[in-house]
Amino acid sequence: GPRDTPPPQIHNMAPLQLGELDLTTDEFILDEVDIHIQANLEDDLVKEALRTGVDLRHYSKQVETELQRIEQASIKDYIKESQNIALLHNQITACDSILERMEGMLSGFQSDLSSISSEIQTLQQQSVSMNVRLKNRQAVRSHLSQLVDELVVPAAMISTVLDSPVTDQEFLEQLHELNNKINFTKELSFRETLACNDIQDIVDRLKIKAVSKIREFILQKIYSFRKPMTNYQIPQNTLLKYRFFYQFLLANERTVAKEIRDEYVDTMSKIYYSYFKSYSGRLLKVQYEEVADKDDLMGVEDTAKKDILNYFFSKPSLKSRNTIFTLGQRGALLSPAELEGPILIPHTAQRGDSRYPYESLFRSQHYALLDNGCREFLFISDFFMVTGNSGLDLFNSIMGKTLSMLLKSMSSYVADCFDSIAVFLCIHILLRYRAITTKRGLPALDRYWEAVLELLWPRFELILEMNIHSIRNTDPQKLGLLDTRPHYITRRYAEFSSAIVSINQTFPNERTHTLLAQLQVEVENFVLKMAAEFPSRRDQLIFLINNYDMMLSVLMERAADDSKEVEGFQQLLLARTQEFIEELLSPPFGGMISFVKEAEVLMERGQLERLKNDEARINQLVRGFSSSWKHSVEAMSQEVMRSFTNFKNGTSIIQGALTQLIQYYHGFHKVLNQPAFRSLGARSELINLHHLMVEVKKHKPNF
Repeated sequence: GPRDTPPPQIHNMAPLQLGELDLTTDEFILDEVDIHIQANLEDDLVKEALRTGVDLRHYSKQVETELQRIEQASIKDYIKESQNIALLHNQITACDSILERMEGMLSGFQSDLSSISSEIQTLQQQSVSMNVRLKNRQAVRSHLSQLVDELVVPAAMISTVLDSPVTDQEFLEQLHELNNKINFTKELSFRETLACNDIQDIVDRLKIKAVSKIREFILQKIYSFRKPMTNYQIPQNTLLKYRFFYQFLLANERTVAKEIRDEYVDTMSKIYYSYFKSYSGRLLKVQYEEVADKDDLMGVEDTAKKDILNYFFSKPSLKSRNTIFTLGQRGALLSPAELEGPILIPHTAQRGDSRYPYESLFRSQHYALLDNGCREFLFISDFFMVTGNSGLDLFNSIMGKTLSMLLKSMSSYVADCFDSIAVFLCIHILLRYRAITTKRGLPALDRYWEAVLELLWPRFELILEMNIHSIRNTDPQKLGLLDTRPHYITRRYAEFSSAIVSINQTFPNERTHTLLAQLQVEVENFVLKMAAEFPSRRDQLIFLINNYDMMLSVLMERAADDSKEVEGFQQLLLARTQEFIEELLSPPFGGMISFVKEAEVLMERGQLERLKNDEARINQLVRGFSSSWKHSVEAMSQEVMRSFTNFKNGTSIIQGALTQLIQYYHGFHKVLNQPAFRSLGARSELINLHHLMVEVKKHKPNF
């Protein structure tokens, strides 16, 4: 039956995981039992056993029997291998003994290494300590060595300072060394170093000797400036070579340095004053003997000076007279080559009987001042080691007396000067020299430039205002016979205005433009007043055109084409020229011109039929023009060329007149071609326009 049937053989089944189910524990919890039971039921072997219906009691006995069998087999294996196990035990015991001995040896090595490490650390500390002591000793040695070197006064220094000339290079080198020792002993004495007492006496004696020799040398050079005909720039250059001498004195003996500086200032002040006073006086001897005075104004009548026309219509002698209103070659003075050219040598000019305008003398005098002043400022800045306001103060103490003398001389000249071009040229010479010193970064003469400009500008403006008043107050009836040619007063204005405008272009000045504008207004009014003296309008226009054209021509030679003066006279000339052309065409062609103007007005109104009754008049105009136009054009050309002094202007007027004539005749053609005049008998006598233009070419150059 089922009881006798042996249980199924289930091999290799892992035991059930029931170890954690302790049913005897007091803390048994039914919930946990359920969890463990559920977990075991999930096991594959348990599932297989339950599925096949295995009896767990038989299965348990089977497992127990199997375990006993395996245990017996294991015991047999151990007994079988007992010798090997005993041998392995002996080997392990032997290894353990060897390892124990090795452990002892390594412990010994470790102890030895600890001892060696301690010794190395000690040696390292000793090395660091020795290195610090070495560095300290080296530092002390360096300081002591330097101190000893500085405390020692070499025999070579003593012999050189005592016996060698100051110009020797060796003396200069030893002076540098001595200066260093003096500074070093000062530093040691400040620290109360006892060792400096050993050399203080010898250093002081050497300093006294060096100061004495340097003082004698520099004063000798300064005294050499005073010798007549001496070029003081040569000893100045020598002093610059030994500029350290003054630096040595300034550092070690200020009283001697001050003595030398005062002596230099006194000497050079006298030299510059004497030189510029003498040079300025000799320059005035080569000035033009005849200069402008208060009567030399634009509006002065011809009778004020017999030869006043020589100013304008003939070339003045450069040896005896300076031009007043004409710039001529005087403006060349402002070119860079002339501006910085060699200065005038008065005695050479006197021997050659040469004479110069004032602005040339002014340029020469102030270029000498610029050259000497800049060189002097650079010298004192370098040799006396002064900068900024200190340098300017020292420069003024040297040049102040000279500059005051030049200003006084300038003030005296300006008070009696009536040559406005000369004054204006002097202003622009100074403006350019000021720009040069500014570019060089030398401010020494800035105050002098400003002072001179403050003298010159008011004088120039005063002279210009005097000329304006002279033209305003001119009485045309006192200026002699009437002449349609350009008036000498307008020529004066044209020359003067072009001169001022051309000079003023580089450094424009608004006040100058304003005064020139006032002068132009007065000249325009003067020309109109003079024109009013002519009885006929034609002569008035000829006079106006000649004068406007002359002024415009002169202005355009020097001034820019877009200047206010040029633009103003161009407009005036154009207006008067147009009026003159109408006046010129009126006598020979006035009838035709009047008819054309009248007909054009009626054509615009559509009332041209009103002229049909003037057939006789129209026939007369056609036949009259055809028979006389050539003679009339020839007469006009001759009259224009006689009336206008400028050939180019006369040609332009003829061209304008003939162009206007053709335009009128074209209008005449246009009117007669209207339907109202097609039955006119004289139409066949009209001259062909093309033929007329070809004929007119003979009288109209470049038509």
